[in-house]
Amino acid sequence: MEDLAVRIGRPVLLEDPGQRVVAYSEQTGPMDDLRRDSILRRHTSDAARTHFRAAGIFDARGPLRIPASGGVLARVCVPARHRDRLLGFVWLIDDAPPMTDEQVRVAAGAAPALALTLFRDSLAAGLGYRRELEAVSRLLFGEQGTARAAARLLTEAGGFPVSSPVTAVVLRPAGREPVEEAVLAARFTLAARQPLHHVRHDHGVLLCAGTPPVAEVRSALGQGLVAGVGRPRPALTEAARSYREAVHAALVAARVPGHGPVAAWPELGVYRMLAGVPAGELHPGLERLLADQAHRPLLDTLETYLDLAGSVAATARALRLHRTSLYYRLQRVEELAGTDLRSGDERLTLHLGLKLARLSGRLD
Repeated sequence: MEDLAVRIGRPVLLEDPGQRVVAYSEQTGPMDDLRRDSILRRHTSDAARTHFRAAGIFDARGPLRIPASGGVLARVCVPARHRDRLLGFVWLIDDAPPMTDEQVRVAAGAAPALALTLFRDSLAAGLGYRRELEAVSRLLFGEQGTARAAARLLTEAGGFPVSSPVTAVVLRPAGREPVEEAVLAARFTLAARQPLHHVRHDHGVLLCAGTPPVAEVRSALGQGLVAGVGRPRPALTEAARSYREAVHAALVAARVPGHGPVAAWPELGVYRMLAGVPAGELHPGLERLLADQAHRPLLDTLETYLDLAGSVAATARALRLHRTSLYYRLQRVEELAGTDLRSGDERLTLHLGLKLARLSGRLD
């Protein structure tokens, strides 16, 4: 940092993707309140983050000149990227006098090396990596008092905006991909949301500021990942509620056709109702059908029939079956399951049971 500051003749400040101050050079030349406060607090104010985000710093692929505004001096922002992944920002005062093209070129040339440093150190700004993980764990799994203390620690350290709503995003690998690596990659992609993260044995969670749209979450997914998004909550102290919804939504995205790769809690339909139902509470006849793999065609037929509101014509078209064959399969279901498909209660019980079986992984 000091070497770069000497080469270009002005102070340099380095931030991570959440605009937390990682390093800065000795001050020379003009200084405004924004730089002074950022250094003292170790993070940029919410108002400044909003201003710079609107200026396009998260989309920039090269040096970006930002004009002076409301007492904030003009700046040059150089995004620090590694393999096109945004890892932070190099900031320089563009005033008294403005930077020359050569100075901007030198700053841009130094950005890749700084990006590699950020890749290693970005999670250590304000909070140590391990301390952050421990705080997020207490936030999600601790008692109410413990969660409040963890939220206070995270916000006071600049790890999360004080007044922002929080939305949990849970990432599940479809195979054996390393969970932590996938979560960190998504965290960098969603850097504008200032996410915190935590890793479990089979999934990872991001706690994002605000409400990330499904399209934004989808863009952050690596290959072989699915995601669930909980409802936003007004404060970080309530993150656990959004997290529980996101866990269930991610399970739906992974196991229910048509709901992936990103499933949001409000859009889960009947699967939202099944979140608290034990997987063992199935119709006895359905249990018998599930116990024998040879009955899988009958289960597929039954599920399609019930999904299509018991319409024989629509089911025959969907399965490309002759009606006679369809009637035979439905009759076999009734015989083997000991049920009567003319009964509305039986149809409802079987339909919910099939969805629960799919959600639990018994009907893949």
